[in-house]
Amino acid sequence: MTTMTETSARFREFKMPDVGEGLTEAEILKWFVQPGDTVTDGQVVCEVETAKAAVELPIPFDGVVHELRFPEGTTVDVGQVIIAIDVAPGGGDAPAPAAAAPAQEPVEAPEAEAEPKGRTPVLVGYGVAESSTKRRPRKGAAAAPEAAAVAAAVQAELNGHGAPAPAAVPPQSGAPAGGRPLAKPPVRKLAKDLGIDLATVVPTGKDGIITREDVHAAAAPVAAEVPAAVASPVAPTPAVTEAPGVVSDSARETRIPVKGVRKAIAQAMVGSAFTAPHVTEFVTVDVTRTMKLVAELKEDKDMAGVRVNPLLVIAKALLVAIKRNPEVNAAWDEANQEIVQKHYVNLGIAAATPRGLIVPNIKDAHDKTLPQLAEALGELVATARDGKTSPAAMAGGTVTITNVGVFGVDTGTPILNPGESAILAVGAIKLQPWVHKGKVKPRQVTTLALSFDHRLVDGELGSKVLADVAAILEQPKRLITWA
Repeated sequence: MTTMTETSARFREFKMPDVGEGLTEAEILKWFVQPGDTVTDGQVVCEVETAKAAVELPIPFDGVVHELRFPEGTTVDVGQVIIAIDVAPGGGDAPAPAAAAPAQEPVEAPEAEAEPKGRTPVLVGYGVAESSTKRRPRKGAAAAPEAAAVAAAVQAELNGHGAPAPAAVPPQSGAPAGGRPLAKPPVRKLAKDLGIDLATVVPTGKDGIITREDVHAAAAPVAAEVPAAVASPVAPTPAVTEAPGVVSDSARETRIPVKGVRKAIAQAMVGSAFTAPHVTEFVTVDVTRTMKLVAELKEDKDMAGVRVNPLLVIAKALLVAIKRNPEVNAAWDEANQEIVQKHYVNLGIAAATPRGLIVPNIKDAHDKTLPQLAEALGELVATARDGKTSPAAMAGGTVTITNVGVFGVDTGTPILNPGESAILAVGAIKLQPWVHKGKVKPRQVTTLALSFDHRLVDGELGSKVLADVAAILEQPKRLITWA
């Protein structure tokens, strides 16, 4: 979709693009420029987080930043203007830039301008839709007065009065005449989370700005007088039963908004768990020879410059097992009620990141040599840790590996990545007593768990795949004889 508009010969606007097909919004994580900064074509101006990944957005023209339309932390709809650029600074008359506070101390979160209702561009490949691009109303401001009224009524009932006593009116509110209360974005978010209407808060900050302490002070009476289940503007969570009259301390729990990547993961996992009939099988295997192979590969000059670890050999073992049992590499087409056989393997690797669990995949992993696979694994992990994994890198996976062993866990029952046929969980590799050549000896042992979609993979096929992986890890020479 078009991501820029021309407001005059001098000013051009850049819109929030659809950075991954099917997305409708993104959160602005960080601005790398401020009004007055010079930018060039291709320069990254901000980082946004979608439901799939964090993405850096480059500006498509040269100029000077005229205005940032939204502060950091704001969720913006695809198609809304996020930045205006003066492409001809110093030339001709132009409206003065809107006053903007420094990035580290923004006072106001500017409202998006309403555009005429009509045919508005939407997502790539989805045509246009009749809509208005007004910004969605904030939920906190509407919910807080209602919650306060309910709380007062309940308290009055608890005290045995027929009607609640009038609420004390503060000497002055945080709202200046004809405007919104003055507060920084983090303070606004805190007030929203606590269900506090900023218009009722008495400001103590410089120039009438509401501080965090002001919000906490406004929240304290509500927490002290009203049961938490009533005061909270969101659905209460089950609490431990307490004696009558005992009030829960709000400081004992923290509410974390679920959005972006974490929200998408939660929705996808619920969809997968209740759509695909999961079956999980387990096998415990002696991987002593595999660990010796890993040690030898680390010293091999052909593997110089790449990271060699057990996961590399396990990944190669799974690829060989899929080659021997190609029917496992498939997907379910619900619309056509068909099994779609894949003749390629995009190997997903589950990676824990600060933004949640993501599953980027190595494209055409089945065609890669061991050194190439090692290089691809290293790049995948490094990119994920830096939070730079692109939506394209997470699309099109066919089979996944999740290494829970790095956390000291023996095994688990992994949930399928949506659209995939199987996922292999690798447990911790530990030195354990094991019967080897008729004698009990200390051996390196691990447990593997394979979950698969029973619509695609029956018990026999799933067992063959898991047994093949185990056999390769027990005797790594099978990587050659079975390849």
